[in-house]
Amino acid sequence: MTIRSVLIANRGEIAVRINRAAKALGLRTIQVYSAADADSLAVRLADEAVLIGPAAAKKSYLNIEAILEAAKAAQADAVHPGYGFLAENGDFADAVVAAGMRFVGPSGDAIRLLGDKVAAREAARKAGVPTVPGSDGRVADAAAAAVIADGIGFPVMIKAAAGGGGRGIRIIQNASEFESQFVQASAEAAAAFGDGGLYIEKVISAARHIEVQILGDGENFIHCFERECSLQRRRQKVWEEAPAFHLPQEVRERLCASAVDLVRSVRYSGAGTVEYLYDDATRNFYFIEVNTRIQVEHPVTEMITGIDLVQEMLKIAGGAKLAIRQDDVSIAGHAIECRINAEDPFKDFQPWPGKIESLAVPAGEHVRFDTLAFDGYTVPPFYDSLIGKLIVHGDTREQCLLRLSKALASLDIRGIPTTVPLHRALSIDPGVVAGDVNTRFLEGWLQTEFAGNGGGKAVGL
Repeated sequence: MTIRSVLIANRGEIAVRINRAAKALGLRTIQVYSAADADSLAVRLADEAVLIGPAAAKKSYLNIEAILEAAKAAQADAVHPGYGFLAENGDFADAVVAAGMRFVGPSGDAIRLLGDKVAAREAARKAGVPTVPGSDGRVADAAAAAVIADGIGFPVMIKAAAGGGGRGIRIIQNASEFESQFVQASAEAAAAFGDGGLYIEKVISAARHIEVQILGDGENFIHCFERECSLQRRRQKVWEEAPAFHLPQEVRERLCASAVDLVRSVRYSGAGTVEYLYDDATRNFYFIEVNTRIQVEHPVTEMITGIDLVQEMLKIAGGAKLAIRQDDVSIAGHAIECRINAEDPFKDFQPWPGKIESLAVPAGEHVRFDTLAFDGYTVPPFYDSLIGKLIVHGDTREQCLLRLSKALASLDIRGIPTTVPLHRALSIDPGVVAGDVNTRFLEGWLQTEFAGNGGGKAVGL
């Protein structure tokens, strides 16, 4: 089946990104939208737009029946889910295929296997990928989990088997608080994912978060090197880089090869990301999870490899074999992405929907700004607060950081608070510049170095 048209089952900056990638391939685009997004940039860019429901995501972007009806009515050949919403819903993938269309991503079976953190962990072990010490699978109850935790030693992390986005996770420092935290994590997981199942992992102290971008067509598989995602707040990524800094070449090779081994073992199709914790002291890395979709941070990989990942996804979904071979992929320079959110970093990152009065974006061949925003756009209160991503490239990390600082100084968003001041401060912070960070760095830094989070000292704003 040749794809001639694609329905975009998402919103915001990723919908804009997919629109542009699809049009570059000569495809007709159909954009679904909620009542809150009628005036969105994605709707303006698409060849056709279809209203699928009211503002509430459950009645629009999470409404499988409404999306499929829109796709059939528009005679779409394929459906691209973007990230979030239904992107990692295996039943949605199956429903798209059952309706006679292509799903731009892996099969429903692969999504279910790799989306279940316990099943994915077992698949990783079978593929020879190192995993964090912990339970062999889901734990039956708090008592059984406590025995495992005692065996691997505190601190431990309780994680939702069906989880994502930092929900259903607890770090437990000692046995006395274990049972109550286990019950809370299970309840949170059940509420968020409809599945209260948990598993246990050892906490890797001072770990870095590194992920590997992969592409596969079910028979051929490659990696597009790795990304550094250690700057996180409440387990949500804030700033990403490619490639990972201070990573020995032999570790890079083993890390990327292990990601390819894993996706090959499940005959993966499409774009995906294999995530790891990395211990600088021991040079050991441990599998965390697989994201069976395009990632928010994919542009930094595109900047250093020259590969358009969204276009590759569309080609593969259309039945094309992966034309890129591993020897064709190389690293050129360094790239950094800053997530720009409609949040006030001086008020504990309170979300701040409202009207963007004006938007001035830095220009240049080394700068890219992926956004849903435009002059006069009103950020709705119903969805994620991400309004754009500033991506900068340089021949070296040092040059990239200098260019980033200049680009951030030129990025001017009027009308609502954003996280631009946070990134201006981070771009010149000595620890960040030196790459002396881990997954715990940012939250401590916010308390001691950044004036915007209830204390600390003002820096470089």
